[in-house]
Amino acid sequence: MSGTASDAILQRMMTLHPKIIDLTLDRMWRLLERLDHPERRLPPVIHVAGTNGKGSTVAMMRAGLEAAGGRVHVYTSPHLARFHERIRIAGDLIPEAALTEALDRCYEANGGEPITYFEITTCAALLAMAETPADWCLLEVGLGGRLDATNVVDRPALTVITPVDLDHQQYLGETLGEIAGEKAGILKRGVTCVVGPQHDEALEVIEAKAARLGAPLLAHGQHWHVGVERGRLVFQDERGLLDLPLPVLAGPHQITNAGAALAGLRHLGLDDAACEAAVTRAEWPARMQHLRAGALADRARPAELWLDGGHNPAAGEVLAATLAQMSDRPTHLICGMLNTKDIGGYLRPMAKVADRLIAVSIPGEAATIPAEETCRHATEAGFRAETADSVEAAIDTLTAEDPRARILICGSLYLAGHVLRVNG
Repeated sequence: MSGTASDAILQRMMTLHPKIIDLTLDRMWRLLERLDHPERRLPPVIHVAGTNGKGSTVAMMRAGLEAAGGRVHVYTSPHLARFHERIRIAGDLIPEAALTEALDRCYEANGGEPITYFEITTCAALLAMAETPADWCLLEVGLGGRLDATNVVDRPALTVITPVDLDHQQYLGETLGEIAGEKAGILKRGVTCVVGPQHDEALEVIEAKAARLGAPLLAHGQHWHVGVERGRLVFQDERGLLDLPLPVLAGPHQITNAGAALAGLRHLGLDDAACEAAVTRAEWPARMQHLRAGALADRARPAELWLDGGHNPAAGEVLAATLAQMSDRPTHLICGMLNTKDIGGYLRPMAKVADRLIAVSIPGEAATIPAEETCRHATEAGFRAETADSVEAAIDTLTAEDPRARILICGSLYLAGHVLRVNG
């Protein structure tokens, strides 16, 4: 930690956490009322839920809106290296002074009552965004949708549901249908929702909820189509065809994420130039990010160093598909995960495209899976696996054996944040 004023307040907020995690919006409504309802004073809101692809879709929509001249607030989570990354005010990361003021006001208004860390920091984000003029506000759901702290805007301009898959079952339900029901909780009466590719079970739930609310859907495969033809991204909807460069964000899964972003931007009336900017200018760290410079990148050279924060079985599938297209070098993994995740489900798809894995514990995370346990799961998944005491030691081992390798550090956004801090 850098020891800033905002760090100290964030630490204080941890002590307010309820003794039992119960997903409810009651604490949010109580504090928002005391803050004079900042959620009612936001610019037009685009609310994005889903299991995978939320952040990439938000990043692409932001790039498109900004290219069209819009000033855009953005709220995402979790952060990687610094808390400030969660809140963009009219395009820029929130300044330390503004963050400290918003956190202080929320802490005082809450009056010491129980509230989760995510709830009170979401209130701070809404407060900061309500008090700076902008043209758009992008809100990314933290967990689920229906009872997520971001689900407090009565009438957003647009909602988006990216692919729904199994994750956080202890909170959202054991089946795809139950989880989709929670994600569909962001649907609002009469507000259009862009729906990314879904399993049939999830789509049925989303369609039924939309029908009850009279919320028009723009669904992948029905109202819009996206694919790759001759090395270009081709998107089609009722307005016509777009022929664009491939997304700057790496991986075949970014094609459908781009499709959802484009469907949303076109619904909001943006032109072709904004749509091209969405796919060519988006920035989203730790999603198949090639680390080309920095302490760890220099340490790995001439090996390539990549970073990804995906952590559930669906993320393992798309990561494996991405690596399968990058067959010019052998790929080795450095992996650390949290004990709330399905580690076997995440690792099995990747054992088909990477031969070797070095397991690490995530520094400073009480919920880390010990490196030895990750190693055991990796061996069961089909990897040649071992452990290392640190990411640096793992890089040294891999580059000593195979200087031309591609090294992917993966398994957790918390590990990714550690890597970005160390890499500088």
